[in-house]
Amino acid sequence: MNNQTFTDRLLALHYVMPIPLNRLNPLLQVDPDLSRCQRMNIHQLAQLLKLTYERTRKFKDAYVKALETPLIQAYNSNCITPLPFNHPNYPKQLNTLYDPPTILYAKGNIDYLLMDYYVAVIGARDATDYSKQAMSYIIPPLVKNDVVIVSGLAKGADAMAHQLTHELGGKTIGVLGHGHFHRYPKDNLKLYDIMDKYHLTLSEYPAYVTPQKWYFPMRNRLISGLAQAVVVTEAKEKSGTVSTLQHALDNGKDVYCVPGPITSILSLGPNRSLLEGAKPVWNGFQIVEELQRLSFQK
Repeated sequence: MNNQTFTDRLLALHYVMPIPLNRLNPLLQVDPDLSRCQRMNIHQLAQLLKLTYERTRKFKDAYVKALETPLIQAYNSNCITPLPFNHPNYPKQLNTLYDPPTILYAKGNIDYLLMDYYVAVIGARDATDYSKQAMSYIIPPLVKNDVVIVSGLAKGADAMAHQLTHELGGKTIGVLGHGHFHRYPKDNLKLYDIMDKYHLTLSEYPAYVTPQKWYFPMRNRLISGLAQAVVVTEAKEKSGTVSTLQHALDNGKDVYCVPGPITSILSLGPNRSLLEGAKPVWNGFQIVEELQRLSFQK
């Protein structure tokens, strides 16, 4: 056990308690390489992890067992690459989040995480052809300028964004709200095959974690966190898409909304967001010019 590396210990800890880095930091400040965690008394561990005594006892038992499991080999055999927060491919832009992932589990081309530009393209799960038409004006210029398209692999607008980017020969990243052993929703099974073979999917959850509705708002912060800009095609006034948009605005990201017809309920989210600081968008060249301007200023 003494020969285990920090990454082995971190993988074991995260396997039994997949928490964001801000929740883990108190423990890391006391035990930076996690070499003492399994020997800490439960009272101290409970204080550091902010858990009850009973939950801490269960965590410690599970953690000791996980240390004896060859997790890295298991992930590698399933073509999953764990990217701890100190890994060179871990996206530096996520460090600006209040609660960055402790580990990102990547499946596919991890070189996508070393690119210069990322734009999130998101929208309603029940998106109409209007989203598809809008994307045909927005995504091609982004792909032509080597911008990576980020979305959430949900049905509807997300699937449209991934699919169109693939058809154009571009690069796309799907951010999951569950572990890699699950494919959700079932409507996107063929798209998952495409993503596995040609692109990249990311999750902050170990592979076994099942889809749960409260994981998707957490997923949304990673979508906006990865991207320099967020594009919204269609969305209801209160939706996960709008929460992603709001997170992006709150964190100083450029947000672009496709203005929609006032007769459509799916235009309420984008149209209202235009009053709250979002920019109207009608083609991808607007976004490319802004990305290049920001890059030049740096």
